[in-house]
Amino acid sequence: MNTITKPLPASVRETKGSPARKSLPAALWALTISAFGIGTTEFVIVGLLPTVASDLNIAIPSAGLLVSLYAIGVAIGAPILTALTSSIPRKRLLILLMVLFVIGNGLASIAPGFTTLVIARIVTGFAHGVFFSIGATIAASLVTVEKRASAISIMFAGLTIAIVTGVPLGTFIGQQFGWRATFIGVALLGLIGLISSMVLLPSNLKNEKGASLKMQLKVVTNKRLLLAFLMTILGYGGTFVTFTYLSPVLQQITGLSESVVTLILLLYGIAIAIGNVVGGKVSNRDPLKALIWIFMLQSIMLLMFTFTAQYTILGIITLFIMGGLSFANVPGLQLYVVQLAEKQLPGTEDVASAFNIASFNLGIAIGAYVGGLVVSSSLGLGATPWIGALFVMLAVLVALISKKLSIQI
Repeated sequence: MNTITKPLPASVRETKGSPARKSLPAALWALTISAFGIGTTEFVIVGLLPTVASDLNIAIPSAGLLVSLYAIGVAIGAPILTALTSSIPRKRLLILLMVLFVIGNGLASIAPGFTTLVIARIVTGFAHGVFFSIGATIAASLVTVEKRASAISIMFAGLTIAIVTGVPLGTFIGQQFGWRATFIGVALLGLIGLISSMVLLPSNLKNEKGASLKMQLKVVTNKRLLLAFLMTILGYGGTFVTFTYLSPVLQQITGLSESVVTLILLLYGIAIAIGNVVGGKVSNRDPLKALIWIFMLQSIMLLMFTFTAQYTILGIITLFIMGGLSFANVPGLQLYVVQLAEKQLPGTEDVASAFNIASFNLGIAIGAYVGGLVVSSSLGLGATPWIGALFVMLAVLVALISKKLSIQI
C-alpha cells in the first residue's frame, strides 16, 4: 500500500518565493502520472500470480512473496529512506525515485528467474515508499493554501485510478502477452512520469526538515501509537490474506476464466474507490468508533466469502462489499493516528503518519505471507478468507482496547 493518502504535513507553510500559484499547475499531473504507475505496479501482481507462477515454474504461495517483499520495501522506504534522503533537493529526489522505479520494473520484465524478480520488486518498493511520503508535501507546495487539499487529492487520484483501471488492464495485458509485457508497460508509465517531472516540476521546491532519530523513537515507543499501528497492520493486512490469492481463488474455487477474473478485478477496484470515499465520510467525527464497525463488517464479509466463493453470483456480490470495506478503513486509520499523535506527542504528527504508512504495507506483507502459508498447507486456498477474518477480528479487539484507554483518560 499501498500506499495511501498521507495527511498534509504540519510543516508545510506558505513561504516567500514558494512556487504557489493561483490555479492548479501542470506539475501536478507529473505527480499524478507517477502515482498511477506506482499504484499499478504494486497491486497488478495480484492478478498475475497464476501466470507468473506457471512461467517461472514456482508454487503460487512462492509467487505471493512478490507481494510481501514489495510491501516490505515500501515499509522501509516510507519512514527510513525518506528521513535519509531529506537533504536531497525535492525535484532531484523525485527524478531519482522515478529512475529507480523504471529500472526496477525494467529489471522485472527481463528477470531470468524468481530471485531476480524479487530483487526488482524490492527495489521498486523502495521508490514507492519515499515517493508517497514526499508526494503530498510537493503537491501542497505547488499551490496556494486554499487549494492544497485539492492538489493532494489530484495527485492521489493517480493511485485510485490505478486500482480501478491500471490493475485490471495490466492483468489483461499479462494474460494476453505474458506478465513481462505488463512490467514493460508499467516501466513506460514510469518513464512518462519521469519526463513529466523533469519538464514540469519547478526546481525551487522547499525541502522539509527531516525527523530526528529522537522524534522517531518517541513515536515507536509510545504504547498508544503502537496499538494504533497494530490495528492498521491487522485491520488492513487481514484482507490481503485473501486478496493476494484472489485470482487463483476465483479461477480454482469459483471456476471463472482468466478473462472474467480481469472484469472482477475491475469491479473490485470500483468497490475500493467507493469504500475509500464512504470510509472517509463516516470517520470524520469519531474515527475509532467508525473503525470498530468497519472492521466488524469486514470480518463478517471475509467469513461469508469462505462459503460464497464457490458460487459465481453470491461470490461476486460478497467480494464487491468486501472490497469496499477493505479500503473503507484507510481514512479512519490515518486520521486516528494523526489525532492520537496530536494528543500524545504534539509535533510528531508527520512522523506518526509515515510510520502508519509503513504499518499499512507491513500489514500487506504479513497478510500475503500468511496467505501463502495457508495456501501451501492442508487448509488450501479456500481457507484464506476465514483466516483473514481472524486477523480483522483481532483488529476489532485492539480498537476496543484503544477505545477503553481513550475513555479512561
